[in-house]
Amino acid sequence: MSTTTLLVIAKEPRPGRVKTRLTPPFSRVEAAELAEAALADTLRAVAATPARRRVLVLDGAPGPWLPPGFDVVPQCAGGLDERLADAFAGCPGPALLIGMDTPQVTPELLTVDFADCDACFGPAEDGGFWALGLVRPDPALVRGVPMSTPVTGAAQRARLLAAGLRVRDLPRLRDVDTAADASAVAALAPQGRFATRLAACPAVTDRRADR
Repeated sequence: MSTTTLLVIAKEPRPGRVKTRLTPPFSRVEAAELAEAALADTLRAVAATPARRRVLVLDGAPGPWLPPGFDVVPQCAGGLDERLADAFAGCPGPALLIGMDTPQVTPELLTVDFADCDACFGPAEDGGFWALGLVRPDPALVRGVPMSTPVTGAAQRARLLAAGLRVRDLPRLRDVDTAADASAVAALAPQGRFATRLAACPAVTDRRADR
């Protein structure tokens, strides 16, 4: 078993609280259902990845989408940087943190080797990052980094390098933020719950009928 703790930071998929940039073309209920499917795919990949511990750092309450084998801890108050920092603060050893926006993630991508690095960094196509791994989780490496901007990923990676860490870059992935993102990501993992749920949305089926 890996000595790494796998962390997933997520929001409970409730209408109006998640994936608001998907509305329109999707309704708030559809956006929440897509978020739930993305979270379920993410958790399934994490569950299949060797780990010392698996933790869901959750804003809200767990639902039937949560598989067994996860510890659930609440997110702290504050901005995203504070919540990420707090998640790492609870880890005594190597930890890899991801979000719920990349349902195409696989156990292979999450099985990271810290043998010759101090940190792993997974850049996202929108300028953010989808994964951050630290051999020695230090909240100060995250706290204060500007979040949800086109330069968030660059700023986070620069913070790691400024601390003298050896950084290994993981493959670049696309987050699901917009309808175009949803279609592109679903095509990468067509057998997942996210792709199945997207295909059933009226906004998608109606568009196909118009072709």
